Amino acid sequence: VEAAIRAGAGTINLPDTLGYTVPEEYFALFQSVRERVPNSDKAVLSVHCHDDLDMATANSLSGIRAGARQVECTINGIGERAGNASLESVVMAMRVRQSVLPYWTGIDATQLTRASKLVSEVTSFPVQYNKSIVGRNAFLHESGIHQDGMIKGGLYEIMTPESVGADTKSLVMGKHSGSRAMRRKLVELGYSVGDNELPDIMARFKAVAARKKHVCDEDIVALMNRR
Repeated sequence: VEAAIRAGAGTINLPDTLGYTVPEEYFALFQSVRERVPNSDKAVLSVHCHDDLDMATANSLSGIRAGARQVECTINGIGERAGNASLESVVMAMRVRQSVLPYWTGIDATQLTRASKLVSEVTSFPVQYNKSIVGRNAFLHESGIHQDGMIKGGLYEIMTPESVGADTKSLVMGKHSGSRAMRRKLVELGYSVGDNELPDIMARFKAVAARKKHVCDEDIVALMNRR
Protein backbone atom coordinates (compact mmCIF):
# COMPACT_ATOMS: atom_id res chain seq x y z
CA VAL A 1 0.00 0.00 0.00
CA GLU A 2 2.83 2.38 0.85
CA ALA A 3 4.54 1.69 -2.48
CA ALA A 4 1.29 2.17 -4.40
CA ILE A 5 0.61 5.55 -2.78
CA ARG A 6 4.23 6.62 -3.37
CA ALA A 7 3.78 5.71 -7.04
CA GLY A 8 0.75 7.99 -7.27
CA ALA A 9 -2.24 5.74 -6.54
CA GLY A 10 -5.28 7.83 -5.61
CA THR A 11 -7.45 4.90 -4.46
CA ILE A 12 -6.40 1.90 -2.40
CA ASN A 13 -8.77 -1.06 -2.33
CA LEU A 14 -8.46 -3.71 0.37
CA PRO A 15 -10.84 -6.44 -0.81
CA ASP A 16 -12.36 -9.38 1.02
CA THR A 17 -12.50 -11.35 -2.22
CA LEU A 18 -13.76 -14.59 -0.67
CA GLY A 19 -16.25 -13.17 1.81
CA TYR A 20 -14.25 -14.70 4.67
CA THR A 21 -13.65 -11.83 7.09
CA VAL A 22 -15.90 -10.55 9.87
CA PRO A 23 -16.63 -6.89 10.70
CA GLU A 24 -14.15 -6.62 13.59
CA GLU A 25 -11.29 -7.96 11.45
CA TYR A 26 -12.10 -5.73 8.50
CA PHE A 27 -12.28 -2.67 10.75
CA ALA A 28 -8.88 -3.54 12.23
CA LEU A 29 -7.36 -3.97 8.75
CA PHE A 30 -8.34 -0.47 7.62
CA GLN A 31 -7.42 1.03 10.97
CA SER A 32 -3.98 -0.60 10.74
CA VAL A 33 -3.36 0.78 7.24
CA ARG A 34 -4.34 4.28 8.30
CA GLU A 35 -2.07 4.14 11.36
CA ARG A 36 0.97 2.38 9.89
CA VAL A 37 1.20 3.48 6.25
CA PRO A 38 2.88 6.86 5.67
CA ASN A 39 0.73 9.27 3.63
CA SER A 40 -2.29 6.94 3.82
CA ASP A 41 -4.40 10.10 4.00
CA LYS A 42 -3.27 10.95 0.46
CA ALA A 43 -5.39 8.15 -1.02
CA VAL A 44 -9.05 7.15 -0.77
CA LEU A 45 -9.43 3.80 0.95
CA SER A 46 -11.98 1.51 -0.67
CA VAL A 47 -13.91 -1.56 0.51
CA HIS A 48 -14.85 -4.50 -1.69
CA CYS A 49 -16.72 -7.28 0.09
CA HIS A 50 -18.24 -10.56 -1.04
CA ASP A 51 -21.21 -12.16 0.66
CA ASP A 52 -20.20 -15.79 1.10
CA LEU A 53 -20.91 -15.62 4.84
CA ASP A 54 -23.75 -13.08 4.45
CA MET A 55 -21.64 -10.30 5.98
CA ALA A 56 -20.70 -8.20 2.94
CA THR A 57 -22.83 -5.21 3.96
CA ALA A 58 -21.73 -5.38 7.61
CA ASN A 59 -18.09 -5.63 6.57
CA SER A 60 -18.43 -2.71 4.16
CA LEU A 61 -19.93 -0.53 6.88
CA SER A 62 -17.11 -1.53 9.25
CA GLY A 63 -14.59 -0.45 6.62
CA ILE A 64 -16.35 2.90 6.33
CA ARG A 65 -16.26 3.35 10.11
CA ALA A 66 -12.51 2.66 9.99
CA GLY A 67 -11.89 5.33 7.37
CA ALA A 68 -12.80 3.94 3.96
CA ARG A 69 -14.59 6.46 1.75
CA GLN A 70 -15.40 4.34 -1.30
CA VAL A 71 -17.64 1.28 -1.39
CA GLU A 72 -17.53 -1.19 -4.25
CA CYS A 73 -21.00 -2.68 -4.19
CA THR A 74 -23.78 -3.81 -6.52
CA ILE A 75 -27.51 -3.35 -7.05
CA ASN A 76 -29.36 -6.36 -5.59
CA GLY A 77 -26.01 -7.64 -4.30
CA ILE A 78 -25.27 -9.42 -7.58
CA GLY A 79 -21.75 -10.69 -8.17
CA GLU A 80 -19.39 -13.63 -8.06
CA ARG A 81 -20.67 -16.67 -6.13
CA ALA A 82 -22.94 -15.37 -3.33
CA GLY A 83 -22.58 -11.81 -4.62
CA ASN A 84 -21.18 -8.53 -3.34
CA ALA A 85 -22.30 -5.99 -0.77
CA SER A 86 -25.74 -4.67 -1.65
CA LEU A 87 -25.71 -0.99 -2.62
CA GLU A 88 -29.25 -0.43 -1.38
CA SER A 89 -28.44 -1.92 2.02
CA VAL A 90 -25.28 0.14 2.45
CA VAL A 91 -27.07 3.36 1.46
CA MET A 92 -30.10 2.84 3.69
CA ALA A 93 -28.09 1.61 6.69
CA MET A 94 -26.23 4.92 6.70
CA ARG A 95 -29.42 6.90 6.17
CA VAL A 96 -31.50 5.12 8.83
CA ARG A 97 -28.71 4.79 11.44
CA GLN A 98 -27.13 8.23 11.19
CA SER A 99 -26.45 8.29 14.93
CA VAL A 100 -23.91 5.45 14.61
CA LEU A 101 -23.08 5.76 10.88
CA PRO A 102 -22.75 9.53 10.36
CA TYR A 103 -21.88 9.31 6.68
CA TRP A 104 -23.66 10.24 3.46
CA THR A 105 -23.76 9.42 -0.24
CA GLY A 106 -25.05 11.35 -3.21
CA ILE A 107 -27.42 8.53 -4.16
CA ASP A 108 -31.12 9.31 -4.64
CA ALA A 109 -32.60 6.58 -2.45
CA THR A 110 -36.06 7.00 -4.01
CA GLN A 111 -34.64 5.38 -7.16
CA LEU A 112 -33.41 2.22 -5.40
CA THR A 113 -36.48 0.10 -6.06
CA ARG A 114 -36.63 1.19 -9.69
CA ALA A 115 -32.93 0.42 -10.18
CA SER A 116 -33.38 -2.96 -8.50
CA LYS A 117 -36.20 -3.93 -10.85
CA LEU A 118 -34.25 -2.77 -13.90
CA VAL A 119 -31.15 -4.77 -12.94
CA SER A 120 -33.31 -7.81 -12.22
CA GLU A 121 -34.94 -7.61 -15.64
CA VAL A 122 -31.69 -7.05 -17.52
CA THR A 123 -29.79 -9.84 -15.76
CA SER A 124 -32.76 -12.25 -15.44
CA PHE A 125 -31.80 -12.66 -11.77
CA PRO A 126 -34.98 -12.52 -9.64
CA VAL A 127 -34.86 -10.57 -6.40
CA GLN A 128 -35.47 -12.67 -3.32
CA TYR A 129 -38.94 -11.85 -1.92
CA ASN A 130 -37.59 -11.15 1.57
CA LYS A 131 -34.55 -9.21 0.34
CA SER A 132 -33.98 -6.16 2.53
CA ILE A 133 -34.90 -2.74 1.12
CA VAL A 134 -36.00 -3.85 -2.38
CA GLY A 135 -37.60 -7.28 -1.88
CA ARG A 136 -41.30 -7.66 -2.62
CA ASN A 137 -42.04 -8.37 1.04
CA ALA A 138 -39.73 -5.72 2.53
CA PHE A 139 -42.62 -3.46 3.57
CA LEU A 140 -45.43 -5.99 3.97
CA HIS A 141 -46.84 -6.64 7.42
CA GLU A 142 -49.05 -9.67 8.02
CA SER A 143 -48.64 -10.26 11.74
CA GLY A 144 -51.62 -8.89 13.64
CA ILE A 145 -49.55 -7.01 16.22
CA HIS A 146 -47.37 -5.51 13.47
CA GLN A 147 -50.39 -4.42 11.47
CA ASP A 148 -51.93 -2.86 14.55
CA GLY A 149 -48.73 -0.93 15.15
CA MET A 150 -48.63 0.25 11.54
CA ILE A 151 -52.22 1.47 11.70
CA LYS A 152 -51.48 3.35 14.93
CA GLY A 153 -48.67 5.28 13.33
CA GLY A 154 -45.82 3.50 11.60
CA LEU A 155 -44.57 1.29 14.42
CA TYR A 156 -42.51 -1.70 13.23
CA GLU A 157 -41.15 0.35 10.33
CA ILE A 158 -37.70 1.93 10.40
CA MET A 159 -38.03 3.43 6.92
CA THR A 160 -40.97 4.19 4.66
CA PRO A 161 -41.66 2.55 1.30
CA GLU A 162 -41.61 6.02 -0.26
CA SER A 163 -38.04 6.60 0.92
CA VAL A 164 -36.79 3.87 -1.43
CA GLY A 165 -39.38 4.38 -4.16
CA ALA A 166 -41.41 1.30 -3.25
CA ASP A 167 -45.17 0.67 -3.32
CA THR A 168 -46.77 2.34 -0.29
CA LYS A 169 -49.14 -0.57 0.34
CA SER A 170 -47.93 -2.06 3.63
CA LEU A 171 -50.62 -4.44 4.86
CA VAL A 172 -50.97 -7.93 3.45
CA MET A 173 -53.88 -10.01 4.69
CA GLY A 174 -53.09 -13.48 5.95
CA LYS A 175 -53.84 -15.91 8.75
CA HIS A 176 -52.04 -13.71 11.29
CA SER A 177 -54.00 -10.54 10.47
CA GLY A 178 -56.32 -9.13 13.10
CA SER A 179 -59.68 -7.37 13.10
CA ARG A 180 -58.15 -3.88 13.10
CA ALA A 181 -56.29 -4.62 9.86
CA MET A 182 -59.42 -6.20 8.40
CA ARG A 183 -61.51 -3.14 9.17
CA ARG A 184 -58.93 -0.89 7.49
CA LYS A 185 -58.77 -3.19 4.46
CA LEU A 186 -62.57 -3.16 4.14
CA VAL A 187 -62.58 0.65 4.21
CA GLU A 188 -59.94 0.64 1.43
CA LEU A 189 -62.20 -1.65 -0.59
CA GLY A 190 -65.25 0.58 -0.02
CA TYR A 191 -67.08 -1.43 2.66
CA SER A 192 -68.52 -0.12 5.91
CA VAL A 193 -69.26 -2.76 8.55
CA GLY A 194 -70.61 -2.59 12.06
CA ASP A 195 -68.92 -4.03 15.12
CA ASN A 196 -71.52 -6.80 15.25
CA GLU A 197 -70.63 -7.94 11.70
CA LEU A 198 -66.88 -8.06 12.15
CA PRO A 199 -66.62 -11.33 14.15
CA ASP A 200 -68.49 -13.28 11.47
CA ILE A 201 -66.40 -11.68 8.70
CA MET A 202 -63.21 -12.54 10.57
CA ALA A 203 -64.31 -16.14 11.09
CA ARG A 204 -64.93 -16.61 7.38
CA PHE A 205 -61.74 -14.75 6.53
CA LYS A 206 -59.70 -17.05 8.80
CA ALA A 207 -61.19 -20.06 7.01
CA VAL A 208 -59.98 -18.67 3.68
CA ALA A 209 -56.59 -17.70 5.14
CA ALA A 210 -56.11 -21.25 6.44
CA ARG A 211 -56.13 -22.44 2.82
CA LYS A 212 -54.07 -19.59 1.35
CA LYS A 213 -50.89 -17.93 2.70
CA HIS A 214 -51.95 -14.50 1.44
CA VAL A 215 -55.53 -13.43 0.87
CA CYS A 216 -55.81 -10.98 -2.03
CA ASP A 217 -58.32 -8.14 -2.32
CA GLU A 218 -60.43 -10.17 -4.75
CA ASP A 219 -60.84 -12.91 -2.12
CA ILE A 220 -62.09 -10.39 0.43
CA VAL A 221 -64.52 -8.85 -2.08
CA ALA A 222 -65.89 -12.33 -2.83
CA LEU A 223 -66.17 -13.02 0.89
CA MET A 224 -68.13 -9.78 1.44
CA ASN A 225 -70.42 -10.49 -1.51
CA ARG A 226 -71.48 -13.74 0.16
CA ARG A 227 -72.77 -12.02 3.28
